[in-house]
Amino acid sequence: MESARVTRHLTRSGVHALDRHRDAVLWKLEGLDDDQLCRPVGPSGTSLLGLLKHLAGAELGWFCLTFGRECEPLPFEVEGDEASDWHVAADEPTKDILDFYARARTAADEAIRGLDIDATGTAFAFFDGATVSLRWALIHMLEEVARHAGHADILRESIDGFTGDHNWG
Repeated sequence: MESARVTRHLTRSGVHALDRHRDAVLWKLEGLDDDQLCRPVGPSGTSLLGLLKHLAGAELGWFCLTFGRECEPLPFEVEGDEASDWHVAADEPTKDILDFYARARTAADEAIRGLDIDATGTAFAFFDGATVSLRWALIHMLEEVARHAGHADILRESIDGFTGDHNWG
């Protein structure tokens, strides 16, 4: 069994790594106008703003809904249309999605702080009610955000040629 000190270290390390990739995604949005943020790239039509909306939903889903934590409703349907969280309506303001992501990230961080790393919950959406631990959800979201940070690199480079994986400034 892990000591409380080791458990706190694992949680802090996981959150630190998650924050690094969250920040990298946000950095990829800096300096772009609304048209560039919503520009569909590639055959899938993925946009940077759609990617951010997806990540906001994942933060709320994995850290709040899975563990029965109170959170705002998702602004899209999870069941039925697996890609609805990627869609940005023409009249959907950029600021609304940026604010949604900030609120989701805050709610996720509060859930992480308020739960034991081995707390269990029922996975939201697409996972048929599987039981998962906060440890599993943290690792899953670290993978998810890192993977999408890489996608954000490619999307941003396709839009204006900007490259780099993080603002070390």
